[in-house]
Amino acid sequence: MNQQRSRRFRASKDTVEKIQEITRIRSELAAKGCHLPPEKPKESHFDSNCITPGTPFMARLSSCLHYYVHDRMNNDPAWRGIKVILSDANVPGEGEHKIMDYIRRQRAQPDHDPNTQHCLCGADADLIMLGLATHEPNFTIIREEFKPNKPRPCDICGQIGHEMKDCIGVARELSGTNDEVSPTFAAEVEFIFVRLNILREYLERELEMPNLPFKYDFERAVDDWVFMCFFVGNDFLPHLPSLEIREGAIDRLVNLYKKTVYKTGGFLTDSGNVNLDRVQLIMADLGDVEDEIFKKRQQNEIAFKEREKAKKRRTKLIKEWQPAWVPKGQFAPQ
Repeated sequence: MNQQRSRRFRASKDTVEKIQEITRIRSELAAKGCHLPPEKPKESHFDSNCITPGTPFMARLSSCLHYYVHDRMNNDPAWRGIKVILSDANVPGEGEHKIMDYIRRQRAQPDHDPNTQHCLCGADADLIMLGLATHEPNFTIIREEFKPNKPRPCDICGQIGHEMKDCIGVARELSGTNDEVSPTFAAEVEFIFVRLNILREYLERELEMPNLPFKYDFERAVDDWVFMCFFVGNDFLPHLPSLEIREGAIDRLVNLYKKTVYKTGGFLTDSGNVNLDRVQLIMADLGDVEDEIFKKRQQNEIAFKEREKAKKRRTKLIKEWQPAWVPKGQFAPQ
């Protein structure tokens, strides 16, 4: 809750600062005599602080959701015969954990069907871990496809290709069709289906340990894998400084884990209880390679900065030496 609140307070502060910055840049450009596109109509600003539990907004949302569910179940034939459970902000706990508790209680029922299909919608990587921890064979996560490095239009002129601070206030040239549609928002949202049964098959191959001194149990190995991913960080724990997913931290942990299992002759976890002596072995082994990880990271940073400098030098040279007329098409310089 505190982490979410601090994020929302910061977002609110950033928005106020951004509005002030837009006003300042517009007045500067107007003073220079630039032609500025009209200001966006003032809309009531949505402050994300209001989605914290206990606010009047969440109380109104709760009553609207109750009305919506009852209305659909009474009037929409597609909703007939299904069970809807609404657990809103009045019920303590984080959404995904409330869902997981429900699934665990379902599993404990004597009449539980192991072929039940579970489908969860959300972009958190935590959902993948929680889904694996249920050990349900049919678990699917739907998430919006994330497209990184999408160009964002400038808040002053609506053009793409420059930051707000570099804006010169020239309106975008119209090219004909669909001019009113901003290129960033024209694309329809696409969804990815993460099928955990496929991920389980990959993990089964990854966590294979032949010639163990005891009986191998894949379900317990999955629990251990989920536990080890805690060290890479989640909503509740900060990640260890030496473990970065981009640097292959999970593969490193899996290798250390296999070494420990062979050495100690047992798994790290047992029905949610952790054997800390075995975890300590993994942490000690990780400590031995930490210096090497940090040195390599520093070398990569230095190399990256050198590459960026060289790139800037090359760009500068090209600009200085470029002739007044540059041929286009097939004769363009490569």
